[in-house]
Amino acid sequence: MISQNSISQVFETARVEEVIGDFVQLKKAGSNFKGLSPFSEERTPSFMVSPVKQIWKDFSTGKGGNAITFLMEHEHFTYPEAIRYLAKKYNIEIEETERTDEEKEQANAKESLYLVSEYANEYFQKVLQKTDQGQAIGKSYFKERGFTEDTIKKFQLGYSLDEWQAFTDDALGKGYKLEFLEKTGLTIVKDERRFDRFKGRVMFPIHSMSGRVLGFGGRILTNDKKAAKYLNSPESDIYHKSNVLYGLYFAKQTISKEDNCFLVEGYTDVIQFYQTGVKNVVSSSGTALTSQQIRLINRLTNNITVLFDGDAAGIRASIRGIDLILEQGMNVKVCTFPDGEDPDSFAKSNTLEELTEYLNENAKDFIQFKASLLVKEANNDPIKKAETIRDIVNSIAKIPDAIKREIYVRECASIMDISESVLFTTLAQIGKKEAQEANKQYKQEQRAFEVVKSEQQKKPRVDVQYELERKIIEILMLYGDRVEQFEDLILKEDEASGDLILEPAMHEARVFEKIYLDLQEDEMMFSNEKFRELYYAIIDRLNQDENFSTKDFINQLDQKHATEVTSILMEDEKYNLHDWERNHIVPKEKEHSISQLVSQTILSLRCHLIDLKVDEYKHDIIREGVNTKSILEDVRDYSNLKKLLSLKLGKVIS
Repeated sequence: MISQNSISQVFETARVEEVIGDFVQLKKAGSNFKGLSPFSEERTPSFMVSPVKQIWKDFSTGKGGNAITFLMEHEHFTYPEAIRYLAKKYNIEIEETERTDEEKEQANAKESLYLVSEYANEYFQKVLQKTDQGQAIGKSYFKERGFTEDTIKKFQLGYSLDEWQAFTDDALGKGYKLEFLEKTGLTIVKDERRFDRFKGRVMFPIHSMSGRVLGFGGRILTNDKKAAKYLNSPESDIYHKSNVLYGLYFAKQTISKEDNCFLVEGYTDVIQFYQTGVKNVVSSSGTALTSQQIRLINRLTNNITVLFDGDAAGIRASIRGIDLILEQGMNVKVCTFPDGEDPDSFAKSNTLEELTEYLNENAKDFIQFKASLLVKEANNDPIKKAETIRDIVNSIAKIPDAIKREIYVRECASIMDISESVLFTTLAQIGKKEAQEANKQYKQEQRAFEVVKSEQQKKPRVDVQYELERKIIEILMLYGDRVEQFEDLILKEDEASGDLILEPAMHEARVFEKIYLDLQEDEMMFSNEKFRELYYAIIDRLNQDENFSTKDFINQLDQKHATEVTSILMEDEKYNLHDWERNHIVPKEKEHSISQLVSQTILSLRCHLIDLKVDEYKHDIIREGVNTKSILEDVRDYSNLKKLLSLKLGKVIS
């Protein structure tokens, strides 16, 4: 267990904008930061981080919370794991006890897969560093590649003994279950036999963005033609190849800082580049690039430079996948190395200055690169040239930005010696075809929607009481400890006419006291259980703590209530996403009229509750055997009260 003192220290030290900035590229938006949602596919930012309130809100999915909840949502950490991650990030020494066998037993299945993977990572590193076989075979291979001891430790490289079940036996002996060894793919079970998947291979652990070990890549060092040169962990509950980029954990901060990401093919390409000094580099690990992997990069930068070997055939095969990057609206450059060179060998034989200079001078815009490459291959063959033109225009059509499309059309027309009008016509034809297909898809979705709509004929009405109770929680969280001047309109009887009149009276009070006393006066209760629990928790804290802190209060709530409070507090921040001030639209600040806001909200709630009571009486009148005269008198009294409250409400609004 982690001590409460350690947890408090983590909460006090961690900055939500710094934590989330490791996973999402954040840009300043007033007093807040905004970025692309890491939980959905989007091109327009709907993700907001508030450094002042130390909370975040994703308006595309409704998720929100503090630094801890972000890690739990994004990295699927448990609460203790999120605390440990932040403690490591901020160099905080935490007090905790070792996991007992009983605690290991209680860990859920997914967590068990992480535990097994972490153990395997430590085991393979230990074998590499501490055994004769690891030193003679594994360490020798890495040294031949030119990797330094620091690099080997940085990337946690290891070695799996060339024995059938050395790792499996060791893991079972340490109490790890065969079930989870098999599910991670570390152990293969066949006909009641079990053996190590990565027998006799050097090991490359594959990390999540937060540094958790998800799986492994293993390279064989013998010339066994029947065995695959590289072997990856199979898909599991924690490892999905299409969602992972090798090296992203080590590269993410530099990618964001440099605003560019170099994309290579293999593990050693990444490591060699990093060791040379180019740290914003990742790899798709030999698999075809996926849209999920591109979105991981897009959270950190809008610029990708794809690095190819000098092999022309390999380039042709690889550039097909780059259309996916263009579809995401990203800027793509391509850099090829001389014949016989790859990113690994080139970085190994050059200094940082030489490598940087080569990348800067040889990185070309992807569309221009593709046009030049394909036109050269087409030579004077008119049929091939026509196919080439269509291929290039197809790539241009993937780009969502109309201005970029037009610029590329003009440049490609010059490269391919063809009129711009022909290219624009071809582009329009492709666009028309895609529009028709999209329209067809839309109609199918609409038909499905109509079926659902017919089942839900009536649109749900706005729950007025829910919204008003939510507004009260917001006011208490933002301004509960403020002292304000309130104008109350007191009901008095006119001595001359005998009618009830409103007489203004000013008094000073803290906002939470005003709200509490007004609700108590009319015996108004929250109908929403979650809001009711929050209301009493906030009132209690404000009564006890003169220096009320929104951040501290949220940090001490359970996840359910913390998420609700965050959602309430960040509701107004979404307007910053649209840059209203730049368009000369300035929303009125609540701070300028807090007393009015409080009074208006309480009066609106009173009026709503009166309406509910009158509706209840109306239903009673329909029933037989009730005293209609008595009910009508009550309705009249409530109607008069509603009229007076409406006058108050009008006074507040004006």
